[in-house]
Amino acid sequence: MKGEKMRETINDLIKRRSVKEYKKDQISDEELKLVLEAGMNAPSGGNRQSSVFIVVQNREWLDKLRVLNARIAGAPEGWDVFYGAPTLIVVAGSTDSPDYIKDGSLAIGNMLNAAFALGLGGRWINRADGMLEDQLGKELLRAAALDASKYAGVGNVILGYPSVGFPSPIEHKKDYYRIIR
Repeated sequence: MKGEKMRETINDLIKRRSVKEYKKDQISDEELKLVLEAGMNAPSGGNRQSSVFIVVQNREWLDKLRVLNARIAGAPEGWDVFYGAPTLIVVAGSTDSPDYIKDGSLAIGNMLNAAFALGLGGRWINRADGMLEDQLGKELLRAAALDASKYAGVGNVILGYPSVGFPSPIEHKKDYYRIIR
């Protein structure tokens, strides 16, 4: 049994891919909770637990943040940087911790892997730092009862049900790793 579970876990890690097309259906609260728990259980420097997750499922907020993120990216007007995903998790970190970027990055990785294991599509979307530096981002932090002067963006996670399945694995470069014995 242990070997079977281990292989299943490793297989999920190897096969996980980022999704660009989502159904409009919202993910369940149970799925969201499991993804968030996976993020909460990621390692953090000195166990400071510097990350916070702001879950956005409100359409009005999603639309505003989509436009802001696209503007920061320099994307063409109308480009959906969130690919129609119905859930956005903005990962921020307490700037009191010197490791907040690393902590938040590990949390994002855990959330994306958990989402895949649940059959959800997910994708890391950059520019959370710029989003939370903007007035709209500061408003989002206030809406989440967080002090905007003490948090900075690390990354965004979009989640939803894939509309066309998961992309196929990509071919990796041949010199990806080195072993020194």
